[in-house]
This record gives sequence, structure tokens and C-alpha cells, in this order.
Amino acid sequence: MSTVSQTVIDIIAGARPNFMKIAPIIRALDERKAAGGRLRYRLVHTGQHYDARMSGDFLEQLGLPMPDVNLDVGSGSQAELTAAIMTRYERLLLDRPSSLCLVVGDVTSTMACAIAAQKVHVPVAHVEAGIRSGDWGMPEEINRMVTDAITNWFFTTSETANDNLRRAGIENDRLFFVGNTMIDTLLAHMDRLRPPAFWDEHGLRKGGYFVVTLHRPSNVDAGSSFACLLKAIGEGTRDLPTVFPVHPRTRKTLEALESLPTNLIFVEPQPYLEFNYLVRHAKAVITDSGGITEETTVMGVPCMTLRNTTERPETVSVGTNEILGTDPANLSRALDRLFAGSWKKGGIPALWDGRSGARIVAALEDLFPS
Repeated sequence: MSTVSQTVIDIIAGARPNFMKIAPIIRALDERKAAGGRLRYRLVHTGQHYDARMSGDFLEQLGLPMPDVNLDVGSGSQAELTAAIMTRYERLLLDRPSSLCLVVGDVTSTMACAIAAQKVHVPVAHVEAGIRSGDWGMPEEINRMVTDAITNWFFTTSETANDNLRRAGIENDRLFFVGNTMIDTLLAHMDRLRPPAFWDEHGLRKGGYFVVTLHRPSNVDAGSSFACLLKAIGEGTRDLPTVFPVHPRTRKTLEALESLPTNLIFVEPQPYLEFNYLVRHAKAVITDSGGITEETTVMGVPCMTLRNTTERPETVSVGTNEILGTDPANLSRALDRLFAGSWKKGGIPALWDGRSGARIVAALEDLFPS
């Protein structure tokens, strides 16, 4: 094995949300480098989710460089994907070792690269550590738990995450409460958000439409229950246009359905600036995603989450989000409350202020002094 000649941090990205989370860290590292800082990074794209057009859009819109390395693992089952990422990342580390593996979020790439790094004695830092839904039926929950079990340093988004880690026996000197890098990205690009190409075509007006994103197996895999959910959305939104960027998993079930509400507007997954423009100006968002609940919280947009649990409780206790479960009747009642004008206003959680990336880099400079 060759030796490390300088402090090189591998920054791992595997799926679209990862790029939103790493962008502020890369920006802060570049700023520190320009000011004489000694930390360097290597951007490693695992290829877990890769679409040339969409990846290119994301990199350009977020101001990210092209990846230094693309492991190009492609698709596969959970086990196949994990094995491919571990094998290829291990090979990279043995050939060209780094000083630290920095992983973000809870995708398979996060867990797999953390394992591979520790096996060859490269320490791991986890951004967005400590969040928990308590639902072991979610692959992401397993990824979070495994990653945090072998992480050296934990960068957290909330005191709830800190408490989860402390209960697991993590010492305070390994915890860094830094805030939320996804919100750094949102705030940095808020003035650049722009309407999608279909905005005028569908007569969309600010505050006069809904946004829907659904991809969880419990919501979209069974055609009959998915159809009931869509019916509740169509009726509950009272014929207002409802924009639905369709996840590939969702599309498979959607194509088999015979009757769909006429106010649903099915579109391809949107680039970052266009999607968040839609969210910012929506009357409300209906989703089963986690990250979107953070963005709606900061933008003050009502959010209805069709899940039984959340790994981001601050979006409920502080923000504009509510957990409704998967029963369509709950959604109908929530939409009635929205139209009655009784949805909560919400606030912004602590340290979700656009400076999380800078805090992370400052901590890394302390951990890796010259």
C-alpha cells in the first residue's frame, strides 16, 4: 500500500440528495484552500444512482466539480450494490489511500464506503449522523445504524440526533452539532430558483397548486392501495393542479393503473433549481421523503408526510411538517384543515442557518492539524 503524502478527504456521493449535502462542504474546503488551508478532497461518485443528464444538471446547478472518481457500480439488489461499492472503493483506497472517508446521509453508498474504509484503517466521518426513524423496515435505517456503529466523528443536524448517539455510548468529544448542510445548499441557491419549463403550459400560479412526491414501497408498490391514495390526493386537493415528479419505482406501479385523477400532472424528476421553485411556491407538499420535509420547514410551506415515522422529528416539533401515516382518510382530513386555514406556521430549527459546511470544515481542520 502506498502512503498518504497530504491530508486528503474522500467525499462520498451516491445519490441525488448526497450532492445537495456535500456541496457546502466542498465550497468551504475550496474557500479554505484559497486562504492557505491544507485540507484537500477527492470527490468519489459511487454511481449508485447515475443518470448522465440529471447528474450533469445537478453538478452544474450546485456548482460542483466533476467527480475525481466514479466507481460506476450501476444498479442491483441491496446486497449486490453494497458488495460492488465496497469492492471498488476498497480497491481505490488500497491503490490511492486517503486520510479520511467522509460520508453523508443514509444511502447504501454511505454504509458501504464506511465499512470499506474502516477495513483498511481509514477513519470515517458521518455528516447527518444520529438520525433515527425506529423503522427497521426502511433500508435507510439499517444504513444509518451500521454507519454510526463504525464512525469516528459525527456531524449532526439536531440535538435529537446528539441524544440518539449519546444513548448509544458516543462520547461528546466525537460529536459536532453543526446544523444541516442541505439547508446550506437551499439558502445559497434560493435567489436562483426558477420555474420549470411546464410552468405556463399547465397554468401554474404561486400558491395555487400542490407538489407530490411518493416512492416508499408501503405507498407505491401495491396498485390498489396506491390508487386509493391517488384518489384521496385528487379529491382532497379540490381540483387544484398537483405536480407529481415521478420516481422510477413509482412509475412502474403508475403505468398499471387504469384511472387517475385528472388534476395530477405527472412529470419527470426535476433538476434542483426547478424542483425547489415548485416547492417554495406550492400551497402544500404531500410526500413520503425525509429531505423534502427539511426544505419545506425552512421555506415555511405546509408539508404532509405519508409515513408512520420520521427520522427528522424537528420538522414536526419545530417546522411545518405533520406525519399522517398511510391511511388516505388521514390525508383527506389534513387537506380539509389546510383549506380551512388552520395549518401551523412553524419555525426553523437551531443552526439551520447556511453555515453548516463551514462548521464541518473548521472541525476537520482541528481534527487534522498540520
